[in-house]
Amino acid sequence: MRQDIIRSIPSVNELLESPEISKLTDRYPRRLIVDAIRAVLEDIRQTVTHKKGMLQHSLNCDTSYSSPPCEEGDPGVVKGLAETQKIDLSPQRLSLFVQQYLRQKFCGIEHAINATGIILHTGLGRAPIPDVAAQQIQNILKGFCTLEIEKNTGRRGGRYHHIEQLICMITGAEAALVVNNNAAAVLLALDTMARGKETIISRSQLVEIGGSFRMPDVMTRSGAILIEVGTTNKTYLTDYRNAITERTGLLLKVHQSNFKIVGFTETVDLKDLVSLGKERSIPVMYDLGSGALIDPERFGLPHEPTVQESIKTGVDIVTFSTDKLLGGPQGGIIAGKKKWVDLLKRNPLTRALRVGKLTIAALEATLKLYLEEDLVTEKIPVLAMIFAPLETMEERCKRVMSRMTPETKAFMNISRVEGFSEMGGGSLPGERIPTKLISLHSEKINADKIVAQLRGNTPPIFARIEQERVLLDMRTVYDAEVDTIAIALENICRS
Repeated sequence: MRQDIIRSIPSVNELLESPEISKLTDRYPRRLIVDAIRAVLEDIRQTVTHKKGMLQHSLNCDTSYSSPPCEEGDPGVVKGLAETQKIDLSPQRLSLFVQQYLRQKFCGIEHAINATGIILHTGLGRAPIPDVAAQQIQNILKGFCTLEIEKNTGRRGGRYHHIEQLICMITGAEAALVVNNNAAAVLLALDTMARGKETIISRSQLVEIGGSFRMPDVMTRSGAILIEVGTTNKTYLTDYRNAITERTGLLLKVHQSNFKIVGFTETVDLKDLVSLGKERSIPVMYDLGSGALIDPERFGLPHEPTVQESIKTGVDIVTFSTDKLLGGPQGGIIAGKKKWVDLLKRNPLTRALRVGKLTIAALEATLKLYLEEDLVTEKIPVLAMIFAPLETMEERCKRVMSRMTPETKAFMNISRVEGFSEMGGGSLPGERIPTKLISLHSEKINADKIVAQLRGNTPPIFARIEQERVLLDMRTVYDAEVDTIAIALENICRS
């Protein structure tokens, strides 16, 4: 029986020439498809002869291109080789596993639909860039560009000259520098200003910035000597004053942008810390983190310190992200006093941490939008999502529902519900923004399988689960993506 099954396994060429697999050449290089076919066929041989292989529990499952592999215990799972005669080795069937293999091994980065309601979703790339920024990247990609050359003279120019002017114009800083993210900005600033010197920081600000990267570790790597003051919930100006010695090189304040401490608390205002720094001739650095250039309070959300108001205090250096509330590509900006920024520019680390032409192009286009204050909340996607009215989400929900057949509505038990979106990405922690959502709850397929099949869609759709319901938040969905979601739900119902 086993030998008969092995002899019936199609050849690589037979599968390669089948209509189901030949169409994959539009999406994957031929070499990858051949490798995938060989891997799947070898796995079948292992399954048949040795009772192992990744397909042992999926060859007989009701799997489709948009579905994940079946789990052990599901109906149709191969229980043992006594049932191997039922294995479907047709090109049509095996093409599903070739596609599955390709998705798992070579999926790469691709467009995705964010229906989680997390506006700055780190896993989904944080801030989507504005249309003008995407267009600028496209222009730069097509040929050469004036990255480090002066048009008028033809001589070598400065990489950051034009974007530095924009940053200073918007923020009021004397000088600025762009690096590849805010962690790099903090590292570079500490390495330049405080290497081998004591840096005083409140215990409540020794934050973890994500991915297990912690402020104490960054400070240690920079060569700065960490001096903690105050307590977890209360730090006073006198704590900083009493900790200053002849070895003190920097006073550091870190904005608690990704968490909140509430209740019996006390923190030192930035302007008071700046006054102390001037009094003792010690520079002050502020890691602002999320990098808001517009105060959300203007639109009914809680106050978030902006870069502009931070610069007005007279702080020496401010560091912040460009792919969070600013709404641009990944990067970190260092802005402040020219004396210190010039020192940072001369640090050898600056070259290692610098950004490329695509980041500069996208960031420059994004920053220019802030010069049109009346339109900035419409043209920058992150801001548009934050401040979009509930009517917009309601309309998107209606569009999804209108595309559903009665059978799908009954199968999925689809309804419109109210809920809340979140900022995510280490910004506005704990703040919930009212939204409208599509709710799915099926008696025939559980929530985990629904979200898995949504992720298997092309493009993948990411949702969230609450109380056994799948929720699709329309605040983070683009208008052009609504029909794609509706079609994906119909496909799940038919699979």
